[in-house]
Order: sequence, then C-alpha cells, then structure tokens
Amino acid sequence: MSWFTAHPFPRRRAVALSALVTVASGPLHAQVAPAAPQADEQDLPVTVRAEEIGGRPDREINLNRNVEITRGQSKLTADTACYRLVEDEVTAEGNVNMWRFGDRYQGDALQLNMSTQRGWVLHPKYQLQLNNAQGQADRIDFLGEDQALVVDGTYSTCQGPDPDWYIKASRLRLDSGRDVGTAGKTIIYFKDVPILGTPAFSFSLSGARRSGWLPATIGAGSKGKTELMVPYYFNIAPNRDLTVYPRLMFNRGLQLGATGRYLGETSGGAYNGETHAEFLRNDRITKTDRWRVDSVHNQVIKPGWSAGWNLHGVSDDEYTSDFSPTVATSAERQLIREAYTSYGTQYWSLTARAQTIQVLQEPAAVANPALAIPRPYDRLPQVMFHTGRYDVKGFDWAIDAEATRFSHPSFDSGNRLLAVSQVSYPWVQPGYYITPKVMLHATKYDMDSNARGATSLSRTLPIFSVDSGMVFERDTTLFGKAATQTLEPRLFYVRTPYRNQDEFPIFDTAETGFSYAQLFTENRYIGGDRVSDANQVTAALVSRYIEPDGAERLRMAIAQRFYFDEPRVGRVPSATGTGNKISRSDLLLAASGRITEHWNFDSSVQYDVTGKSVYAQNHGVRWAPGLMKVLNAEYRYVRDSFRNADVSAQWPLSKRWYGVGRLSYSLRDHKVLESLVGLEYKADCWIFRMGGQRFVTAAQTTSTSTFFQLELNGLSGLGLGNPLDSFYKSIPGYTRLNGNAGRP
Repeated sequence: MSWFTAHPFPRRRAVALSALVTVASGPLHAQVAPAAPQADEQDLPVTVRAEEIGGRPDREINLNRNVEITRGQSKLTADTACYRLVEDEVTAEGNVNMWRFGDRYQGDALQLNMSTQRGWVLHPKYQLQLNNAQGQADRIDFLGEDQALVVDGTYSTCQGPDPDWYIKASRLRLDSGRDVGTAGKTIIYFKDVPILGTPAFSFSLSGARRSGWLPATIGAGSKGKTELMVPYYFNIAPNRDLTVYPRLMFNRGLQLGATGRYLGETSGGAYNGETHAEFLRNDRITKTDRWRVDSVHNQVIKPGWSAGWNLHGVSDDEYTSDFSPTVATSAERQLIREAYTSYGTQYWSLTARAQTIQVLQEPAAVANPALAIPRPYDRLPQVMFHTGRYDVKGFDWAIDAEATRFSHPSFDSGNRLLAVSQVSYPWVQPGYYITPKVMLHATKYDMDSNARGATSLSRTLPIFSVDSGMVFERDTTLFGKAATQTLEPRLFYVRTPYRNQDEFPIFDTAETGFSYAQLFTENRYIGGDRVSDANQVTAALVSRYIEPDGAERLRMAIAQRFYFDEPRVGRVPSATGTGNKISRSDLLLAASGRITEHWNFDSSVQYDVTGKSVYAQNHGVRWAPGLMKVLNAEYRYVRDSFRNADVSAQWPLSKRWYGVGRLSYSLRDHKVLESLVGLEYKADCWIFRMGGQRFVTAAQTTSTSTFFQLELNGLSGLGLGNPLDSFYKSIPGYTRLNGNAGRP
C-alpha cells in the first residue's frame, strides 16, 4: 500500500453532516448528548493511502483500491477517489464510508469541496453520534459549512436496520449555524404504519429551544369532555419565551391562552417572572365570558431592595372546577392578589405589601351554608419591620412591628399597630442548655366601627418563657449497625398574664394546629389579635439514632403540655373558659426514620387523654427498593372530620411493562376521593403509556379522564392527555422510564 501527504491549503473546517435532529419541538425536554468538539483543521495536512496512486502531486491525486483519505478527525474510505489539490475537492465512488467526529456516512458516491463545504453523497446511510440517530436517503447535499439538505430521507433514534419508528421527509434542511431544521411533507411511521403526517415541520438540531408548533394535545377536561389544544412556542430570546394556544373544548367553545416567561438581570440585580392568561368567550354552557389570569414577578431593584407581585384571578367561583385538569388546581379556593416591596440590611428589614384574596365558593354552599368559605380581610396596606441581633454580650434580641389597614366588605374594618419585642439569654453548655426569654406584646386598634365594643383599643402584655433541655448519648446498634442513641429531655415553661380580649376584633388570627412545634411556642394563636394567657409547661422526650456518618436513622418523640392554670382567652367570647379544670393537653407521639436502605416511615398520634381516645393520627410508609420501584401507603384520621387511606405505586410487571396506580379512599364516607391506574411499556427507543384518572374537584363534582401517549425517544410524545403530569403529581417517588429525557 502506498501513502502520500498533501500540503495544507487555507480552508474552512470540513463539516459533512455533524448532526441531524433531535426531533422535538420547542421547549420539549428531549435531552441529547453534547456534540463532540470540532477542532480547527485549517492547517492540518491531508493524508491519502491506496493500493494505487497516480496523477500529478501538485494538482490531482488519483486513488484506486482500498482508498483512505484522512484529515484530522475526518476520514474517508472508498474503492476509488480523486483529490484535486487546487480546488481542495474530493470525489469518491464505490463503498464510500466517511467518518466525522463520531458520525458515519455510507454511500455509493461522494463529492465534497473541503474549502466551501459544498458537495453531495448518493444513497447514503448515516449514523450520528448525537442522540444515536440513524437514517438513509436518496441524497444528501452539503450546502456549506453549516447547512445540509437530506433528500427523500428518514431519521430515527432506534438502533438496527429495521427501526420501530422513523420520520420520512421529502426535504430535510439542516442549518447548524442557526440550529434549525425544517422539513416538508413529513410522515411519522411507527411499526411501518404512518401515524402522523404534516406538510411542514421544524425543529432544533441540538434540542435547544426554538420557535415552532408544539405537538397537539388531545385530552379530556376536568369534567371528562373532549378538547384539543395546539400550542405555538415563541423563543423570543435565551431568557424570554411565549407559548400561545387555541384550546377547542367541544362542549364549551374556543379558549385562547398564553404563557410568557422571562428572567434577566439589571444593574441593580436579577429578576424573573411568569404570566399566564386564558379567555373563553361565551361559554356554551354558562352563556358567559370566562377567564383566568396568573402573574408572578420578583425583582432585585438594588442590593437589599426587592419588589414583586403575585396575582391570581378567575371570572367565577366554578372556574377551577370546570377547567383545571389536576387535583391541586381544581381544589383552589383562595386566590391571592398581592404586591410587595422590601428593603433590608444585615440587622433590619422593612416590607410593605397590599393584599386581597378572591374566594371561590363551593357550588354546594348555596344549599348548605356550612360549606361556605369565609372571606379573609384585605390588607391595604401592611407595613412590617424587623430588627435583631444575636450574641450581644451573650444576649439575643429582636423587635417585630407592623402597621396594617384591614378592610372587609361585610365585617368591621380598622387599623392595627403591633409591636413584639423580645430578649433572651441562651446559656449553652456541653450536655444541656437553658434559655430564658422576656417578650412584650403591644397592640393598638383604631376601628371604623366595632360591633364588639369600643373603636379605640390597646393592649400590652408581658410574656416570660424558659426553654431548657439535656442531651445524653450512648453507643449502641440499630438493625445490626453501629449507631449513637441520644436521650433528649426538654422542658418549656411559659407565663403570660390574663387579659380580657372579647372586645378586640379578629382580623387575621386563628388557633394553631396541635403539633410538636406548636407545643414549644409562647402563644397558641397565630396572628396579632389574640395573646393567650399561659401558666404552663411542656415536657418532651426525644430519642434519636445517629449513624457514624452523621445521618439520622430514627427519631422518636413524646410530648405533652401541662397547665397550672386553664387558659381563658378564646378566639370568640363564647370560647372563654370551659367550666371544667383542664390540667393537660393531648399527648403527642411521633416517630420517623429509615428502617432499612429502602424502607422509610413517618408516624404521629394525637391522643385525647381526657376522652381516652385518639383524636388524630397519621401513618405513612414508603418502600423504594430501586428505580421504577416505589410503594407508598398512608392513613390519615381526624376525629369527626375525616378518615382516609391512600395507596400509590410504580412497579415493574415484567421486563418491559410497568404499572402505576393510586387510590385515595374515604373510610368515613365510603367514597373514592382520587383514583389513578396506568400502564407503561418501555422499548429501546419508545415508550407507551395509557390509563385513566378520577378525582373530586368540589364538594359534589368529580372529574374522569383517560389518556394514552406514545413517546418516541428524541422526537416527542403523541397521544391523548398528559399522563406524565398525572403520574408525577399523584405518585410520590415516581421515576420516568427514560430518565435522561427530563421532567415535562
């Protein structure tokens, strides 16, 4: 075999066809492998080898039998070839093979100008490193360094000579410089059966975002009626985009919607936001115009100074029930509308906000007023101030103050000034700590009117508390592994004098729920309208098992509050005093941890020591022995309220079949609250999903939907509904079968 090295000539990099397509439209999260770096080969020589070499070395080299031409990472083999040095052009025939940065092309004949990057290859078969794509064509024309045209070609990410799916296009133009691919007369084949055709098609070559039509979504609305949505994505800038869509609901009409997202940075700081709006003119069922708007914005104006808004609104009470496809959004009943600004330094902060809340009443509230949701007070405005320091000669201190205008269309409105100051002296020693604290709670009201009493009210109350605890440790084992067990007794004493507060309004105050954290707070109310009297001590005992690496394996706790004097301050006048001596609270028991590497549990019980019965309990367990294997079970109970059982799972049924499901059941009402069942099939280059879901959207309304989806790896998902969204939200720990594709 002979060989010959040609002298280098100035030229641009030889790019044959570095990438075909990650056929995914717009912002679909089709993840692709990064393209291999392409070194600049401008000054590299061309090396040729062949059994026979002829021609003129300074102009033309003719190569025959076992031809091999190499430049840098580019390599060409063929039966015969000719390299014209002046034109810097290669032609080859017979068993042509070309490799370029991991990509391979096989054809009958090839011509490529190494300087202009123009040329062609006939009847090629190609394999691309990017996304493991492959295909074949009648011809590929190289139109320049960054452009190529595939004529009557196919594309697929499936491996092997007979791919399960592929696209076929009459013209497939690839522009890697603009990261755009466009196709005409495109047909998608699955198992050699055409399943989707389009006269035009565009996509991003690298999988990055770009403007274009997204796959149409056929689904069922919140009440099971068929609808069709065809979104269009505008990639305005790397940090801005807009998605608009018509949504045809066959029972209601045509809804138009748009979602815009943005982020960026000014000289003052970063900002980001998202706004969504949708409008349905003349709903065929309600005969009214219906709309929804959601807008969130956060911005740093300058260091320490930020501002933003959080705005949500709908046209009517039943909007979320009629249009929301998920449990979470259909259950929304209070929509916040808020704007704020905040400024802070290392030791203080000042925040101002204006807030109103739109309340969506349950449809059944008309017949049953007990289901009516009370409307919260508007804060127009609220100004909050905080300052504090830690470890000032051993002392910690803080001051929180606020001034708020509370407004309500039905109840008494007024102004409230509130200031809470506190100082504590943490005394921490090895094995124990003691933290005495003194607080002063001062409040002043200026009411427009007050059905409870006077319009001008004030209250100043001192609060004293002592938090103390000890920590004992010993070496032990847990499930056969070395561990350190702790025993942590804790006492928390609070003393607050009684003050009759029946005349004071209720603007934003409610009694806190009974929990471990609440047992160690000075006030059993949240909000500033009530300060509970207290002469009580909370006793708790916590034991933890800690592994040598510091991970907490198991935690167990028991806590109870003991009253020296029964609390007398109630939220409403009728709640003051019970007539019976209450000496202690309910008993709280809790345990959580990781039983084994795959088993986790969380459990709590609230025991009514007076009635000698369980008031509330919550028990949950998760078993996750591996990927795509998770089983969740939970039981929740509150006396005279609900008793629910919830089971959800994702589990392999065979080598390629996976099952998913969830059942949430009311044991008290003997009613299914939510159910989901689905099947997934994972092939090498595609996934099929199918199933159905049913959930309660309001007190007397349910939604039932079915879905199926064929996801072609590297292309997109085609089908009815959005099963992935339902799986993620309904099954804690759900794992996508093709995990490298990212979450939808």
